[in-house]
Amino acid sequence: MKKGIAEVIGTFILVFVGTGAVVLSGESVGTLGIAVAFGLTIVAAAYSIGTISGAHLNPAVSIAMFMNGRLNVTELLTYIGAQIVGAFLGTASLYGILYNANKSVDELGQNALQHVDATGGLMVEGLLTFIFVLVILTVTSKKFGQPSLAGLVIGFTLTLIHFVGVPLTGMSANPARSLAPAIFTGGVAFSDLWIFIVGPILGAIVAAIIAKYVFDTEEE
Repeated sequence: MKKGIAEVIGTFILVFVGTGAVVLSGESVGTLGIAVAFGLTIVAAAYSIGTISGAHLNPAVSIAMFMNGRLNVTELLTYIGAQIVGAFLGTASLYGILYNANKSVDELGQNALQHVDATGGLMVEGLLTFIFVLVILTVTSKKFGQPSLAGLVIGFTLTLIHFVGVPLTGMSANPARSLAPAIFTGGVAFSDLWIFIVGPILGAIVAAIIAKYVFDTEEE
């Protein structure tokens, strides 16, 4: 229960602050500001709720952890359910604030393909998630893990991949982060949602396999 609550709160912070930065400050801070906003939320979560749940905040990360034996089925379902709830709370809160401020609620930080088609979007999301999850599995492993630095490394990695992802897909690498805004706004964001679910999950699966069988991350 505590782990589920932690994942709800952490994913809420990630989605609310990250997509809030996109909507409210995106024009002034640009890709750099958006990348830093998402990265810093991960750092904050890692050193707070990370001590309780590991601060996955992302179904793709939890799936990779399950594949490598760090979660059981019940924990996996709990984590994913909690992450989806947290994401919806984050988007609902942003929606409410924008509505109260008499601002448009058509833009809630939803992902959108730019300069690439569906295949390109899948490649971008899959590759960037692969990088992100591989780093997570490595720095949190019993063999290579650096507990005191893991949160910083993971946050910096999320910041890093935004520089590639934002101009092409709006950057997701996280199905929960994409799901909530897409459902709230509908339209193209909803019809393209599958790209931001399938791409990250495939990338995470490949990362889990390489981490376990090539890098031996699960060996003591």
